[in-house]
Amino acid sequence: MPTPTACLALADGTLFYGYGIGATGTCVAELCFNTAMTGYQEIMTDPSYAGQVVTFTFPHIGNVGATPEDDESADPVAAGLVVKWDPTQPSNWRSAQTLSEWLAAKGRIGIAGVDTRRLTRAIRAQGAPHVALAHDPDGKFDIEALVRQARDFSGLEGLDLAKDVTCAQSYRWDETRWAWPNGYGTRTGAAPKVVAIDFGAKRNILRCLADAGCDVTVLPATATAEDVLAQSPDGVFLSNGPGDPAATGSYAVPMIRGVLEKELPVFGICLGHQMLALALGARTVKMNHGHHGANHPVKDLETGKVEITSMNHGFTVDSQSLPAGVTETHVSLFDGSNCGIRMADRPVFSVQYHPEASPGPQDSFYLFERFRAAMTPAG
Repeated sequence: MPTPTACLALADGTLFYGYGIGATGTCVAELCFNTAMTGYQEIMTDPSYAGQVVTFTFPHIGNVGATPEDDESADPVAAGLVVKWDPTQPSNWRSAQTLSEWLAAKGRIGIAGVDTRRLTRAIRAQGAPHVALAHDPDGKFDIEALVRQARDFSGLEGLDLAKDVTCAQSYRWDETRWAWPNGYGTRTGAAPKVVAIDFGAKRNILRCLADAGCDVTVLPATATAEDVLAQSPDGVFLSNGPGDPAATGSYAVPMIRGVLEKELPVFGICLGHQMLALALGARTVKMNHGHHGANHPVKDLETGKVEITSMNHGFTVDSQSLPAGVTETHVSLFDGSNCGIRMADRPVFSVQYHPEASPGPQDSFYLFERFRAAMTPAG
């Protein structure tokens, strides 16, 4: 039997051996699992995964290779990945690299050959564990050091990661969603002006805003209310992102409250949803293992409609803490956790899931259109 070239060490001392793919070295992070069957490249480049190693429950990962068109950010943000089978040669006309080549070029570590079902059960039972993932082509591991590194990891609670993944300066965005056969398009013409706060925004969220007819200007996570309002926006968008919302809220909540005072339409996704809830007076809590996948059923409490959604979050809004004047609009049909809120008297709303999908079903694109309709048309 070949010598294992990768090792995943959990903080409780549990070890998983396998075969390394991608970069060599060691990374330390929180371990989560994702149930999506497609979109591994989009998942690895989603800034919401900062500080996490992703276990893919679907066994065949890597079979369509990698292409620059599918990156959700400039580089992978997830610390590493865990898969069942060693990735095969890609079978897709869009492929530019194998998954292993792409990981190596981007400096990210992977481990293949792991019993991901057993690992997923462990995550569900004990909560998202802290881990150290090592890849050494010679198969030499200091197990005591790896376990110690996992135990010393501080975790994501109390950690502000949005400032690490946000843009360095403001920029305009006009690229629209990918469509056959021409690829990505470009928004043209007059449109309501949207300021998008980048807590770790995925490119496809910005494309959906442009596709819905918004003139998008992106500002860093640390932007103040004065910075936002100086753009004279017709609406404000709060993006997804990583880390503990309460930590990011130390600077984001005052900004959001300043925007709310101007009674502008506001739309939030994922961390942006949590930021809005905090600004309105609710609180957030850490989940046991979070929601990560592309098959999560969410019920719209106002219409009775059920949407199948993409999710990626380890924190949730405590629905019992929502103040008067704020309505719970969506709930998860997996565990009843909060998945959406809105203000009763103005077009301010947010959802915990990802209506842009990428990967996942596109049941919820109407939310971008709702936000667009809430704004005063340009001109």
